[in-house]
Amino acid sequence: MSEMLLSRRRFLRRAALAGSAVMVSGCDVLDEAGAVDHPVRDAMESANALTYRLQRFLFGRNALAREYSRADIQQPQRPNGVTAPPDADYHSLAADGFTGYRLDIGGLVENPMSFDLATLTSLPSRSQITRHDCVEGWSCIAEWTGVPLTLLLDRVRPTAEARYVLFRCYDTIEQGLSGAFKYYETIDLIDARHPQTILAYGLNGGPLPVENGAPLRLRVERQLGYKMAKYVRSIELISRFSDIGGGRGGYWEDRGYDWYAGI
Repeated sequence: MSEMLLSRRRFLRRAALAGSAVMVSGCDVLDEAGAVDHPVRDAMESANALTYRLQRFLFGRNALAREYSRADIQQPQRPNGVTAPPDADYHSLAADGFTGYRLDIGGLVENPMSFDLATLTSLPSRSQITRHDCVEGWSCIAEWTGVPLTLLLDRVRPTAEARYVLFRCYDTIEQGLSGAFKYYETIDLIDARHPQTILAYGLNGGPLPVENGAPLRLRVERQLGYKMAKYVRSIELISRFSDIGGGRGGYWEDRGYDWYAGI
């Protein structure tokens, strides 16, 4: 049944072949065809909304991404995106083994909370061996261990107005006239509550390395890799993301990528 749905990569290739002149590279910015209000981008966003609805309808909320055996792990997890954040506050935390790290969860919640890394690693955990699919076209199988995000959401108790989960990260992606622009990402509460959505602190039986997102990275296994924010600094429950960043729901989404990257 999954063959009925185009992957994000296949859809973008077909859009390019159709004459749109959209050239996609996983960590490069889309060309002018990806600009806001461009007709090609409008078509891509329409297809994105259709894919989102179809996958929700066909597979439901809790359909699992495929999980593998340890024998399927053939290589170390390939890093994606930033591999060494330049930010001074991040360097200070890393130098101390992240003992001073705290994850703040707030926004539209009844009970804002803050967790240090020791507390997070002491909570009930989940390990899963899954395939990371990058929009660049490569894949990698690895074992991820972390705390289920739904467990933390139960503790903070999102309000009725909350629809999305916003992840703010340590890594500065750009320096502009208005200051540093930090990486951010959003997912909806359906994916946030999915049993395979975790905040990972372990990789292949060891601690999560810096190049892979230490101390915490999001794993949302039914979407492409760029949705899985690294170096998570804080979490907010929000009702909309139109007033955050470029208003598209994430750093790469603001630059032409689809908000829903389901596979």
